[in-house]
Amino acid sequence: MSLQPRPGAEIPALTVRVARASIPHGATAMWIRDRLDGPFSDEDFTAWHPRDGRPGLSPAQLATVCVLQYALNLSDRQAAEAVRCRIDVKYALGLELEDPGSHHSVLSDFRDRLAEGDRADRLLGLALTRIRRAGLLKGRVARDSRPFP
Repeated sequence: MSLQPRPGAEIPALTVRVARASIPHGATAMWIRDRLDGPFSDEDFTAWHPRDGRPGLSPAQLATVCVLQYALNLSDRQAAEAVRCRIDVKYALGLELEDPGSHHSVLSDFRDRLAEGDRADRLLGLALTRIRRAGLLKGRVARDSRPFP
């Protein structure tokens, strides 16, 4: 599969209106999207895909689904259903309300791809950098390395 980077910064206007009207105080998925402007972009994954071939699903969206899946404690099936049915998740992913999502097995395939080489470490580093820039994570205080008296 090839990667056709898509601009993920825009949330469809109808999705924004419905999400804000339905969940006026927001939800975890919406908060993640708003604070991080989407944790990933397709350009972060260009090295993972060939330049030609059948277009694949957005890796930025799949990575974001994995983050939401962890944050919301969802199984693969529940995460895929959330993408299909939940307005806050559609908002977080920048999807049209009628977007059908994908099969739950796609998440497992994505994680298998993520496990290759140092991809997971690089993606975690990128996520942490963006989280720090958003002011959501501060540097850890170094513990005193001296032994106890």
